[in-house]
Formats: sequence, C-alpha cells, structure tokens
Amino acid sequence: MRYVVGNRSARGAWAVARARTAGAPGSRDAGHHENATVGHGLRVSAAYAWRLLVVGVAVYVVFAFLGRLQLVAVALFLALVVTAVLRPFADLLARHMPRTVAVVVSVMASLLLVLGVMALVGRVVAGESGSLGHEFAGGLGRIERWLEGSPFHLSHAVLSGLQGKAVAFVSDHRSVLISSALSGAGRAVEFVTGLVLALFCSLFFIRSGDRFWRWFQALTPLGARDPLDRAGRVAWRTFAGYTRGIIIVAATNAVLVGIALSVLRVPLALPLTLLEFFAAFIPLVGSPVALGVATVVALATRGPVIALVVLALIVVIGQLEGHVLHPLVMSWAVRLHPVVVALSVIAGSILAGVVGAVVAVPMVSVVWSVIRELRPDPEPEPSGPSPPHLRAPPAHPAEPSAPSGAKEP
Repeated sequence: MRYVVGNRSARGAWAVARARTAGAPGSRDAGHHENATVGHGLRVSAAYAWRLLVVGVAVYVVFAFLGRLQLVAVALFLALVVTAVLRPFADLLARHMPRTVAVVVSVMASLLLVLGVMALVGRVVAGESGSLGHEFAGGLGRIERWLEGSPFHLSHAVLSGLQGKAVAFVSDHRSVLISSALSGAGRAVEFVTGLVLALFCSLFFIRSGDRFWRWFQALTPLGARDPLDRAGRVAWRTFAGYTRGIIIVAATNAVLVGIALSVLRVPLALPLTLLEFFAAFIPLVGSPVALGVATVVALATRGPVIALVVLALIVVIGQLEGHVLHPLVMSWAVRLHPVVVALSVIAGSILAGVVGAVVAVPMVSVVWSVIRELRPDPEPEPSGPSPPHLRAPPAHPAEPSAPSGAKEP
C-alpha cells in the first residue's frame, strides 16, 4: 500500500516537474512578447499619422488639379460669390416678374454699378494726374529734407546715391520689366476671360441652382444622399454667410478710410478707398497693405505728419474689424480663431498667390462647417434615475455561519 501511494506520489511529482519544465520557455516567451508590445500612445499616434498623411496627399492632389485648371476654378469661385450676393435680390424681384427676367435684371444692374464705379475712379485719376506729378515731386523733396534733419541726419550724398542706384536698377532691368508688363497683359486677357465665364455661370446658378444640386444628388448612391444633402446645404449657408459678411466688413472699412482720407485731403482718396475695399477680402493682411499704400501717398504729397495719421488708421481699422465688425457681422458664418485665419491666409498665398489668400479662409470655414454637421453628436447623459437594467445589483447581507456543532440540512 505504501508502495502504491508512494508510486502515485512520485508520478504526480514527476508530472508537476514536467509541466513546469515545459511551461518555462513559454512563460519566458510570453514575458518577452509582453515587454515588446507597442504602447497605446504610440499606436494612437501612428493611427493619426497615417490618416493625416492620407488627408495631406488628398489636399495636395486637389490643389495640384485646381492649379492646372486655375482659370476655371477662379471663375467658378467668382460665380459662387456673385450667386451668394445676388441670389436674395433676384428672389425678391422674382415675386413681381418672371424668374429669368429677375435674374437678368439683378446681374445687369450689379454689372452697371461696378462699371460705373470703375469709370468714376478712372476719371478721378485722369483728372488728378497733372497736379499729382508736381505734388509727388515736391513731396520727395520734403522727404529728403526731413531725412537730412533730426533725428535721422542722413547726408545729401547718401540720398543722391540711393536715387542713382534706383535709376540704374530700372535701366539695367528694363527688358525684365517690359516682359513682366507683357505677361501682365496676357494675365489681363485671362482675367477678362475668367470674368466672362464667371458671369455666364452665375446666371445659371442664380436661375436654377437648386435644380443643379438635385441633379448632382441623383448621381450619388441612395445611402449617401442624405449626408451629402446635409453637407452641401450647410456648406452653402456658410459660404454665402461668409461672402455677405466679408462684403459688409470691406464696405465699412472702405467708407471709414474714404472719409478719413478726404478729411486729411490726401490725393487719390477714391482709388485708395476702392483699393481698401478689395484688399479687405484678404483677412488680417489686406487692409494693412492697402493702408500702407495710402500712407506712402500721404507721405509723398502731404508730409510726414499726415502720413503718421494715416498710419494710425491701420491700428484703428484693425481693432474695429477684429473686435466689432467680425463678431457682429460674421455671426451667422463660422468664426475661426485668428491663428487659424492667419495660417490659412499664409498657406493659401504660398500655394496659389493672391488667389489662394482670398480663397483660403472661406474654404477652411466651409470644411469646418461640414465636419461639424456630419460629426455624430455625443449621447447625453441621463439626468434621472438609471434604468433598471443598468442599476447595480443590491448587495446581499452575509449569511450567518452555522454553529460548529450544528449539522446542515
């Protein structure tokens, strides 16, 4: 009996030892594998990284494609701008006349208004060109005397040398300037072509833009039509709101600058006002650049004191635009952080020049609006008592232990 029990005990000990010996390498491999596991933060970073790479490649491909078709893309953008501005006016006229007539009247009236302003600006420049040359010549003399005096104390020889270098640079690079002027003439032809194409497209967009959108939706799969419709409508609301808001902001800035330049009797007040209006379409950058040009004109014609006053307008207009006009006027459009706006303008100017700087902010606003619209809303936390199937089971009291001498039933 002892031999049997001892034999069983020996065999059990041998089995345990064998199991331990067989499991030891697996345990070491498992521990080694567990130590080599990639951390959660690195996995999340890698997941974000490859997704961002895909998005970056897609954005680059889109910009490269639009760069090939820059004229068509700019014309479509202008057509959308015209549609966003004139669509409410055409809808108002369509209540009293046929839709087609209302569209033609609204577009022709706006076109005559723009041409009338351009003709007025050209007439003002032509009328002031004679006296403006004498004022610029006298202004340059005043600037030279101002630089020769306190606090700069520049010598007359240094200023004459700078003038000579400027004249020599122009004469040496005359061929480059002529070729740039000729290329600018070619650009002017492309610009006119783009305007005609934009006007042609805007007529159809204002007339039957909803029909175009329904036709485009019919080409998509049935399951994607509802999200596409939501995204398209919120994108158009954002773009239209931004366009109308930026026009109101630009017009307000132009009126204030025009009044200030007229009071200060700065020449070319009307052309500079028009320059301020168009420059305000580039947020944070355009308005200071336009006022910088006005400062140079004021310095050359009215002297340093008036130029400093015009320079102070840059700060005043910037504060008014950033803290009053944008919060009030742009409330229906997406409000972006100034850092996002600045980065968008700089990136757009690097990718596509002035056109990219103008288009960047509305594009970012539209993309952000679409993301917010399609992003699923978080489920609200229940405010009342939890449902029965989510409640924790009640804690049962511990059963009393039986006496040592009692027997269980």
